[in-house]
Parts: sequence; C-alpha cells; structure tokens
Amino acid sequence: MALDALIPGGYRRYVALGDSFTEGVGDTDARRPNGVRGWADRVAEVMAERTPEFSYANLAVRGRGIDRIVKEQVAAAIALEPDVVTIYGGSVDLMWPHVDIDALLVTYESAIGELVETGAKVVVFTAYGARASTVGRLLRGRFAVYNEAVREIAQRRGATLVDFWRMSEYDDAGYWDGHGFLGAPGHQLMAIKVLDTLGVRHHLPTPKPLVVIEEASVGGPIREVRRLAARALPWAVRRMLRGPAGDGLSARYPQMTRLS
Repeated sequence: MALDALIPGGYRRYVALGDSFTEGVGDTDARRPNGVRGWADRVAEVMAERTPEFSYANLAVRGRGIDRIVKEQVAAAIALEPDVVTIYGGSVDLMWPHVDIDALLVTYESAIGELVETGAKVVVFTAYGARASTVGRLLRGRFAVYNEAVREIAQRRGATLVDFWRMSEYDDAGYWDGHGFLGAPGHQLMAIKVLDTLGVRHHLPTPKPLVVIEEASVGGPIREVRRLAARALPWAVRRMLRGPAGDGLSARYPQMTRLS
C-alpha cells in the first residue's frame, strides 16, 4: 500500500527546507517566486491533485549552510504544522576549504530530531556523488563521510532517506544546467524519486536528459576546470564582497499556500 494512502486523503501540509537544491535553482520559471520552480514544487503539485485541502510552503534559500537552515527554517517549519517535511543541507558547508563535519552533523541531527518529534514524515537526502566530474571527485571523500553520517542519522531518528549519492542517472550531464545545479529534467527526475520514496502515486513522465554538446577541442579535465571557474569564481567574489549567494532573497513560499 502506498504510504500516502495510510493518511485519509493523502498528505495535507508539506514544508520544504534547505538551500538552492530545494529552492529550485536551475529550473527557471519567471512566473514563480525567485524565478524558479524545482522538484519540491513538482512534488507539491502532485500532492495537491490528490488532496483538495493540500497546502505547501518552501522555506529554502540558495546559499544557506546547515547553521542558517536550522536557525532560519526549522522553527518556522514546525510552526506551520506540516505532516510531511523535506530537508536538505550540507553541500554549501562542504565546499568551504575548512569545515568541522562532526559539529555540522550534530547540529543537523538535532534539527532532524526536532522535526521527527512533531509526528511529521521527515525526508532527508544524501549529497550527489559527482562520479562524472573530474573536479568534483576531489571532494568525494568529504561528501562520502557526510553521506554515511546522514544515512545513520536517518536510521537513528526514523527519517526517510532519498539517497542521491547512489543515483547514477545524474552522471548524465543532461540533467544539469551547466552551472552545477539541476536543470529542469533533473528536478523532474528528483520529484519522481521523492514521490516514489514516499509511496505517493503519480503520473509524472520520466524526463529525457538534455543533449549536451561538448567542446571537441578542449580536453575533459581542462573543460571541467573552466566550468568550475565559471561557477566558483563569481560565487567566491560574491561571498567575500556581499555575503552568501541568497542574501537579499526571501523564501519562495514562506506561508502555507496552494499552487495553481
């Protein structure tokens, strides 16, 4: 039996927490707040089709590390009284040269525990494996440690795990936007993964990855360095001069709402 069928009418109140991954960056839609859509909106749209009284909030803001996700989003989410919560954080923190992963995970586990204690269904994610990225592989050891800890936290706290690390489909560059974020097909596929994990019936079509034309004259490692520089250098300058990339942005749906 599908998990959502265990709740009469399905899930009624969904809150999404996190950073750019959950905000929807890379899935451009000028009609929506912050100009993006994302997998969480797609999940909410399916849930709304199944439950007339369904409502949704998305508190995620790009550039947020775990400390700010916990301080700015967790208590706000609990106040909205959700029956299902998704939370993702850590990638922003792990990109810094120096990070105390153990301390980070203590904070993260405490927050996940608070959410679970409300009685809501809590969904957590591992981080992407970056198997196909020459530069990304340099950080794989750090992400592997983080991911194994997240799996243990999910087990200890009774949270539901979506294991992004083990999704080999995302090794296809056609699921990404070329700047290190999921593109529209990647967000659609993640929505399917989340719905399937929750046991929510849906009819979302499996997306085809975009066709990516590589530069024939530039070798793989050199191309990867160029891509990293195109994304990372402007990001680093913004962090030094103006703070995190999401400063000045508000949560897309800070209160419970229905998506039209």
